[in-house]
Amino acid sequence: MKIKLHKGDLPEGLDLGPLVAVDTETLGLNTQRDRLCLVQLSGDGGEAHLVQFERGKYQAPNLKRLLRDRKVTKLYHFARFDLAAILRYLGVVAGPVYCTRTASKIARTYTDRHGLKDLVKELLDVDLSKQQQSSDWGAATLSEQQLAYAANDVAYLHRLKTLLDEMLIREGRMDLAKACFNFLPARAALDLAGWAETDIFAH
Repeated sequence: MKIKLHKGDLPEGLDLGPLVAVDTETLGLNTQRDRLCLVQLSGDGGEAHLVQFERGKYQAPNLKRLLRDRKVTKLYHFARFDLAAILRYLGVVAGPVYCTRTASKIARTYTDRHGLKDLVKELLDVDLSKQQQSSDWGAATLSEQQLAYAANDVAYLHRLKTLLDEMLIREGRMDLAKACFNFLPARAALDLAGWAETDIFAH
């Protein structure tokens, strides 16, 4: 996959099509504490666009315009986290949403392995390296290994969606999956508002 790194925003006029894979890299897993460092995006054309942020500099009008565009579906793996990070630091609800992890949990009930590495291996027969997952994403200069890792996190999502859609339709669970996708922005907002560990639907 060809990788293009952008500082602070996407270039003007970039068109990635109606379905855009999106991922984020943060300094850690606490979105209130650990800042957003990178947003990765890919259309279905074999090209990844990586937007790197300096601390506190999140203007990014072109990126925000794309993320809030209701005509463009955003394709995530574990959308709950990415949506929260984007809402916290960029201030936009990045939908409509499709989440391959959520789709996997609804379609692939024969396993409890729903990580991106597991999905890519089973459905696409590709071994995905996660070696750079815990590296320093706040560094001023990202390594070639970090850039490749970040690009890989969006490189396979379109193909995974196609296969997961087939399974969801086959099992009659597509409507349920869509309802869950629609709820994910609210779930992310609940996380940020302090209900991260609480099931609000429990008794």
